[in-house]
Amino acid sequence: MGLDTTTPQVNISAMKLLVTGGLGFIGSNFITYMLTKRDNIQIINLDKLSIGSNPANLRDMEKDERYQFIRGSVTDKKLVENLVSKTDAIVNFAAETHVDRSIADPWPFLHSNTIGALTLFEAAKKYGKRIVHISTDEVYGDITEGSFTEEDRLKPSSPYSASKAAADLFAQAYHRTYNLDIIMIRCTNNYGPYQFPEKLIPKTIIRALHGLPIPVYGKGTNIRDWIYVQDFCEAIDLIVRKGKIGETYNVSAGNELRNIDVVKTILNIMGKPENLITFVEDRPGHDIRYSLNSSKIRKELGWKPKHNFKEALETTVSWYVENEQWWKPLATEQVLHPTPWKLKW
Repeated sequence: MGLDTTTPQVNISAMKLLVTGGLGFIGSNFITYMLTKRDNIQIINLDKLSIGSNPANLRDMEKDERYQFIRGSVTDKKLVENLVSKTDAIVNFAAETHVDRSIADPWPFLHSNTIGALTLFEAAKKYGKRIVHISTDEVYGDITEGSFTEEDRLKPSSPYSASKAAADLFAQAYHRTYNLDIIMIRCTNNYGPYQFPEKLIPKTIIRALHGLPIPVYGKGTNIRDWIYVQDFCEAIDLIVRKGKIGETYNVSAGNELRNIDVVKTILNIMGKPENLITFVEDRPGHDIRYSLNSSKIRKELGWKPKHNFKEALETTVSWYVENEQWWKPLATEQVLHPTPWKLKW
């Protein structure tokens, strides 16, 4: 992003972190990862318990004295400032992330993803704190050949990705104008335990368990790069400690697969027939392919993914099969009886 990019290494082992959106899929995995790996760390989790958040994600951590949960929104300026003033750094996961929902109603995405991020940036600026902002590969739009680098322009396709891109631009501006200690991370599709059932992989597993048709948009040829959530958590940990001020880091694992192939792999793992696959009307503006070049974090910070896609996917399938008590309360009509994007949610 420019300006000061010299960053002393942060002693995160004795740090008090504010994690926003920590009851969501990636946020809760990150909190569990950090509390398990770092003995002296303290974590405050701010989450408003919206769609995608689930207190059960961190049930095992509730008795840990190093962990504190506070219900609230990142758009609450007074609350955010109070919490930021008491912590050493912020990791911002708080976001509405469901593309289909953003097409049906963009406004919650503007409030959470853009205004919420700006509220955090303002508080971090006021108290001089480091903030690591979790973005997405979707801000770049799609790409037919090659892979996006951190320097490529943003070209979002959905209201969701537009709201995230707006936050990214504010992040760049705040570093440029105020020299805010901010680092951005753009990652490819995560998968693993505790992912909300409306997402492709858990929805496929759950519907296959029930012998229900598996809806696939278009012909299923859209390509995504998949990363196991544990690998992403390790990348975030590394960036919080060693990332350079004002920089953006792409994080990807190099597992580019068509959606139809991901679904077929899951059905094969579960011993379910491929005739469960049902092709449905494609959603508007559906990006064809996402691909990130993550050579920067690999070269500068020494990160690389540790998990094999097929093996981690088998672990993920087993987790959902064995944890029906977790996903069953979340298996909404959209999971068990999905309707076209254009109908009201």
